[in-house]
Amino acid sequence: MRNYPPEPFRIKVVEPVKMTSQAEREEEIIRAGYNTFLIQSEQVYIDLLTDSGTTAMSDAQWGAMMQGDEAYAGSKNFYQLERAVQEVYGFKYVVPTHQGRGAENILSRIMIKPGDYVPGNMYFTTTRYHQEANGGKFVDVVIDEAHDSQFDHPFKGNIDIAKLEMLVAEVGAEKIPYICLATTVNLAGGQPVSMQNMREVKDFAAKHGIKIFQDATRCMENAYFIKKREPGYGNKSIKDIVREMMSYADGCTMSGKKDCLVNIGGFLALNDTDLYVKACELVVVFEGMPSYGGMAGRDMAAMARGIFEAIDYPYLEHRVEQVRYLGDRLIAAGIPIVLPVGGHAVYLDAKRFLPHLAQDEFPAQTLAAHLYIESGVRSMERGIISAGRDENGNHRYPKLELVRLTIPRRVYTYAHMDVVADAVIALYTKRETIRGLRFTYEAPSLRFFTARFELI
Repeated sequence: MRNYPPEPFRIKVVEPVKMTSQAEREEEIIRAGYNTFLIQSEQVYIDLLTDSGTTAMSDAQWGAMMQGDEAYAGSKNFYQLERAVQEVYGFKYVVPTHQGRGAENILSRIMIKPGDYVPGNMYFTTTRYHQEANGGKFVDVVIDEAHDSQFDHPFKGNIDIAKLEMLVAEVGAEKIPYICLATTVNLAGGQPVSMQNMREVKDFAAKHGIKIFQDATRCMENAYFIKKREPGYGNKSIKDIVREMMSYADGCTMSGKKDCLVNIGGFLALNDTDLYVKACELVVVFEGMPSYGGMAGRDMAAMARGIFEAIDYPYLEHRVEQVRYLGDRLIAAGIPIVLPVGGHAVYLDAKRFLPHLAQDEFPAQTLAAHLYIESGVRSMERGIISAGRDENGNHRYPKLELVRLTIPRRVYTYAHMDVVADAVIALYTKRETIRGLRFTYEAPSLRFFTARFELI
């Protein structure tokens, strides 16, 4: 039997939660239009909607918040954050933002012009929105194995260099402002990118004069997988691995609400002085002054501390292996999930879980809603609803139709994972009774946040 590391922390503060009755949950899911984003959090027993901003901060982080410098300009906490990013990530310039999508907005505005193409290792919802809103077109260049939930590949997030070559041959390198390299790949199941692949992408980009920007939101988890799976990295520190990863990029966007272990905040990191000047102009318009960018001083203080806590190996080992524990329990019970288990979530394969539902009946959205009814566990759809519609108004049909069980950092115990596993297994035994959904309201963009449904 596999050994899983115990929690490398003691619990100082607790938040009471309650288990509602199934009748109460049925009433709540109808009120929410069968959209788990619209469920009131007080009606949730175990909340696996996201790991974004749901981290439990450390005593050191809370202490740092008490020393927040809320100066409108030149906050000392900005310089703490800047030094932390420079030391751990290795980039020269730091532009703070309110969260990751603020950094995506600024990067897209300074880099993309109408008619451009932005290749990336599988789309992410807000990232693609910003790219397309600025006139670009996203092109998926992830390896084919990433679209197969059952293919067990150690670095399923890798970019396919041949696909990049084909894109350059088709549109020309001058039409590609940058390559968007996500570490890890969320919609593939939290899958990592190998260091070897990052080097190959860097060589390709240098050859064609194309920049690389990492979506570094979960780069610490990516570094952990490199340490465990890639030859030559077993004895390297997480910090050294992260620095090497980032050395193959021209900058990164970061949602600090994940690997920086805070509840709000993000940043855009850059090496190019001209791009930094442009970013500072836009951060004033959309976020705030370049020395706070949408964050309070206390939040920057907590993030600066969190960056160093996130490279602590015992923390990171427990974080990833707790996710693995839930995945292993489901695999043992024959539940169809994405293989291998990723770094931040376990993904249920809704097509295999509910094979009697067509993709137009929204199996992942349906499964997430019924898991909540069954157990009070909240999860998230990552399938046809998240993929949205194309420029002609037609549904995009992703090969992966998934429900994401996202584990917040330092929040839940292995006992909570057992509750989740038991709930999924119980639902699987009666899966044939589950009916699909149809829209009653659909937002024109990023519809998964606010759409409403009813049972077919």
